[in-house]
Amino acid sequence: MEHFRIHAPEEEIKEALQHKIDNLVKPKGSLGRLEELAVRAGLIQQTLSPVLTKPHHIIFAGDHGITEEHVSVSPKEVTWQQCLHFLKGCGGGINFLCRQHGFTLQVVDAGVDYDFPPDSGIIDLKVRKGTRNFVHEAAMTAGEMDLCIARGAAVVRKVSYTGCNVIGFGEMGIGNTSPSSLWMTCLAQIPLLQCVGAGAGLNREGKYHKYRVLERALDNYSGDCSAEDVMRCFGGYEMVMAVGAMLQAAALRMIILVDGFIMTNCILAASCLYPEILSYAVFGHCSDEAGHFLLLESLHARPLLSLGMRLGEGTGAVCAYPILDSAVRMMNEMNSFEGGNVTKYF
Repeated sequence: MEHFRIHAPEEEIKEALQHKIDNLVKPKGSLGRLEELAVRAGLIQQTLSPVLTKPHHIIFAGDHGITEEHVSVSPKEVTWQQCLHFLKGCGGGINFLCRQHGFTLQVVDAGVDYDFPPDSGIIDLKVRKGTRNFVHEAAMTAGEMDLCIARGAAVVRKVSYTGCNVIGFGEMGIGNTSPSSLWMTCLAQIPLLQCVGAGAGLNREGKYHKYRVLERALDNYSGDCSAEDVMRCFGGYEMVMAVGAMLQAAALRMIILVDGFIMTNCILAASCLYPEILSYAVFGHCSDEAGHFLLLESLHARPLLSLGMRLGEGTGAVCAYPILDSAVRMMNEMNSFEGGNVTKYF
């Protein structure tokens, strides 16, 4: 597997960041979470005046062999149909949010069971046309897993050349809440029953069936529950590619906007490999997918939003971006008491 140089941001500047924030024209601590975000951005960028430049949002797409077990209400072809829909530039949930907040949107074929036209605009990094059914065998080979990590990292390196320093990730893959539930139970040691949710809209009977299928997959698993083994045995190509992308983003000291259930599982896996990655993460929202709250809690993560969303695509990450932007603007646009000729009033 590719090696990444990821270090937690140096702390020496933290006191100066807090001093600057405390001396802006406001009561101490009165801007709450914005002040915390400003410190995080300043630490990541090692400056008292952090900036956000060229925000990008990358959607990784892939299909899953586990859909053969009827764990999703949506047919598999929705994966490729939605990918083409995103690239039309209109109509998708992620499209209006990217337009609204100035994000460049890219869609990567990590393993979709479809041949996209060469002129579709899809970034073709296909490893295979969908993973294997992990009830019966590992979802991917070790070589495929390594290739996903490397290709996800390469996407982010290319994006970084544009000057991007804040990046969000999303996914498109029918059935991918199933591998996510297994990542959660194996890597966060949360009981499987609490990890399994409705996905795209399963009813009570459908959720129970999904749980029994995933329970069978766990019963057949004889691995060591390391992050590498869990990704290989139960992963999706789009999920593992997102892990590689997140690791590269942290190595490049980018701010990582984390979306909902599936992308939180991706940063969970990434943090099992490199715990320092969490210093670069801003968790956008708590989704309505069962288990997401518990997963965030296990990571000691405090999401910015809780809007009852469970669309995926990275919508929660992009939706939370303006709050991060406000934190950075606070640092650069508010006067200090001295600069504003205002007497400290706390």
